Amino acid sequence: MVRRTEIRSGERGAGRRNAMTLRNRSLLLSAAVLLSGCAMGPNYQRPSVEMPTEWKTAADSVQWKEAAPRDQVPRGAWWEIFGDAELNRLEMQAVQANQDLRAAAARVTRARAIARVSQAEFLPTVDLDPSYERFRRSLSSIGAGNAGFENSTIRVPLDLSYELDLWGRVRRSFESVLAEAQAGEAAYHTMLLTLTVDVAQNYFALLALDSEEAIFREMVALRRDALELVRSRLDAGLVGDLDLARAQSELSSAEAEAMDVARRRAEFENALAVLCGQPASNFRLPPGSLEIQPPALSPSIPSELLERRPDVAEAERRMVSANARIGVAQTAFFPVVRLTAAGGYENSHLEDLFEWDSRVWSVGPSVSLPIFAGGRNRANLKAARARYDETVAAYRQKVLIAVGEAEDALVSLRLRAEQADAQERVAASARQAAALSSARYREGLVSYLEVVDAERQRLQAERGVVQILNQRLISTTLLVKALGGGWDLPPGVQ
Repeated sequence: MVRRTEIRSGERGAGRRNAMTLRNRSLLLSAAVLLSGCAMGPNYQRPSVEMPTEWKTAADSVQWKEAAPRDQVPRGAWWEIFGDAELNRLEMQAVQANQDLRAAAARVTRARAIARVSQAEFLPTVDLDPSYERFRRSLSSIGAGNAGFENSTIRVPLDLSYELDLWGRVRRSFESVLAEAQAGEAAYHTMLLTLTVDVAQNYFALLALDSEEAIFREMVALRRDALELVRSRLDAGLVGDLDLARAQSELSSAEAEAMDVARRRAEFENALAVLCGQPASNFRLPPGSLEIQPPALSPSIPSELLERRPDVAEAERRMVSANARIGVAQTAFFPVVRLTAAGGYENSHLEDLFEWDSRVWSVGPSVSLPIFAGGRNRANLKAARARYDETVAAYRQKVLIAVGEAEDALVSLRLRAEQADAQERVAASARQAAALSSARYREGLVSYLEVVDAERQRLQAERGVVQILNQRLISTTLLVKALGGGWDLPPGVQ
């Protein structure tokens, strides 16, 4: 350790030492400038990830394109593609008031502040450390000249300390902390995307249940009519008690299913209240119906959108941070050089403190060289490299998951569309059968029970149409989430 040398005014040879000190300081600063380009550890390079050349479940026109990461591309209000004013209102309310999102925003603010703390290490620290000391020498002290001597010392020093970042410890530390802050921002956008998708899914499910509730009200009314018809036929001796019991059972079953739909509707409404940051007791959505149609799929889905996913960006930022930490661990094997300087005033009397002869100053370097640490530095370096390998694997896994989720959403959309067409044909046939049964009943060719049964099948088919439409809308939101916020790049983004 090289200690700094303190020189008080009035000492002999002060001018010569002053010139030498200034010369030495200039040499040290010059060396710092020359070595400022050095930085331990590997420079970050994005690891290769095998990507598909085309979507497995899409048409031939939907091809992957060569792309670079674009997590900075704006996502926008993707939910506006559905053209529903109530959904737009709920989404904006959730973005503004959701408490989990506010907590994530606070974590981003904290991470940015930590990055600024690390950035401050590039600059010297300057401290003002005034002190007052009153002391008395012991009568038992060696040398009787100062025995029993009492005195006071007043100091007003200004201390400066600066670490020469010869090996890049400060730079790598800042690089790591900055990447962590960026990862926090990506995590915020992941939560934001998840929140908006959850709001849309819960809203669609609630509207689907409103439509189902209307269907069940009609179904309950039909089964009550059927029960009354069976009772009249029982009184006329045309049917037995078994038919009456069956009609009562079907009515009770329809009423139970209607109550279950109402319960589930209330649960989705409460879930929306929580997502929107509102007390469930004060949150009400008027009954509606699911009439929103899924938007048309873009004819080409560029891979830029998949790489725009904020969770993929977060995984990459963690990787950048871990890579920089390798350099930080390597710098522990090298000496730390600091420049220190101090200047101020020192005197025994306050009235003379700021006199010219009371000035004091010191300047000099200090070097700290690790000699023995019990293998700690090597272990830290090994841990840093293992952490980097972990983040590389996590990044590649996140990309694979992203591709898989996009494929799942695409195949779901395609098959749900085919299923919707098939269910529409079922519903059309059921409506035709119900109309024919009503006509045959009016002509006296069939009993009213056949009409009731045909109407029941029609309502069940229409319920299936509503359920599949809800599933298609949910699949659309899953594709939005899988692609990081929609499947169209903003204008001007190539």
